[in-house]
Amino acid sequence: MYFRRKAYDKLLEWKSKYADQYSILLEGARRVGKSTIAEQFAINEYESYILIDFANVSDTIISCFDDVYDLDLFFLRLQAATGVTLVLHKSVIIFDEIQLFPKARQAIKYLVKDGRYHYIETGSLISIKKNVKGILIPSEEKKISIYPMDYEEFMWATGNNNYELLRKLYESKKEVGQQINRKLMRDFRIYMAVGGMPQAVQAYVEGKNFSEIDKVKRTILSLYEEDFKKIDSSGRITSMFHSIPTQLCKDTKKYSLSEATGKRKSKKDEELLYDLIDSKTVLVSYNSTDPRVSISMTKDLRSYKMYICDTGLFVTLLFMDRPEVESNIYSKLLSDKLPANLGYLYENAVAQVLASMDRELYYHTWKKPYSTHYYEIDFLVSNKDKVSVIEVKSSGTGKHESILKFREKYSKNIKDAYVLSQKDVSKKEGIDFLPIYMAPFIVTQR
Repeated sequence: MYFRRKAYDKLLEWKSKYADQYSILLEGARRVGKSTIAEQFAINEYESYILIDFANVSDTIISCFDDVYDLDLFFLRLQAATGVTLVLHKSVIIFDEIQLFPKARQAIKYLVKDGRYHYIETGSLISIKKNVKGILIPSEEKKISIYPMDYEEFMWATGNNNYELLRKLYESKKEVGQQINRKLMRDFRIYMAVGGMPQAVQAYVEGKNFSEIDKVKRTILSLYEEDFKKIDSSGRITSMFHSIPTQLCKDTKKYSLSEATGKRKSKKDEELLYDLIDSKTVLVSYNSTDPRVSISMTKDLRSYKMYICDTGLFVTLLFMDRPEVESNIYSKLLSDKLPANLGYLYENAVAQVLASMDRELYYHTWKKPYSTHYYEIDFLVSNKDKVSVIEVKSSGTGKHESILKFREKYSKNIKDAYVLSQKDVSKKEGIDFLPIYMAPFIVTQR
């Protein structure tokens, strides 16, 4: 089953404007759909294509790269090995999981310069940087980040036609009405429960129950853990990954490496952390120390939070210690009866929404006067020379002291202030209160 993905349009732009001068690299975690997008694009937009999967490739094809400096011979051998006839200027070659074979990555420079064909690369999980030491990284390469399916893509896949309605409701800034809001929130909670990994979405579309969907997600998480072990046999990266829900639950102002590993933080742990971030399985949000200046220039590399790249995987990760997630966990999520300490699932969902729009994630904390406690803004989004601030609530709007204090302190620097919850649209004290399903519309996509 092929799902409509926004990355396809980006590939169309690359083909029409840049493909004669650049290859394109689709970057993302495993199982987010990179290979499927690349192959579907090749089928639809070219007369022929060759797909080389370096995770499962024959010695015959590998040996073709011995002749990469004699491109006439290289292309002849490649066509003979694959049985595919390449058409001048009308064919594409896909290098799937290219990080597993750095020699092919280095060859991109010469292949693009040669100009006969176009080239799509995909890379995932095991750090591309880690596997290219000693080779020349091609400057003739553009990149597209591939994320789990966003909410609009999920709605396309499931035949839900309400996305444009949501946009109009957001633009009107008027109350939706209790009954409609409840229905739209339930739709969004289904997205949170299933997530955006194409295999899980396919299981949902096929009518599988949540226990079966959960098994699909467990398989994906197991693949991630296997790859973590390839990078680090000690299991510390796995511990860092599994520690994310626990640390979010504690509502600490930053992620703690020592808490994740159970050991004193070391330089090696910091290196492993960057491998985890490079894997694209996590989203990292940095503390901006001074939102009055450019938030990207004031990010504190020592103070950050971590989220899981896909909220559906997050739900499964929470209960990985159980042999199978009972369906009542999903029932509670869909009916909004989760325990209060699982409210940070909504925070993870907003992080996923922002990341899928190619937004870097930032938050801000500052100490309360005469106290050991802190104010905290969950997300900051740059908007030209100002910032939009977002606070996420799992249920009601409740107290929102931090966002009020932030408006007091940085009034000249704020464009918009939002509190996202499950409640209907309202506005008071200069703050827009919106239901979480409107999160995709509060920032423009880059």
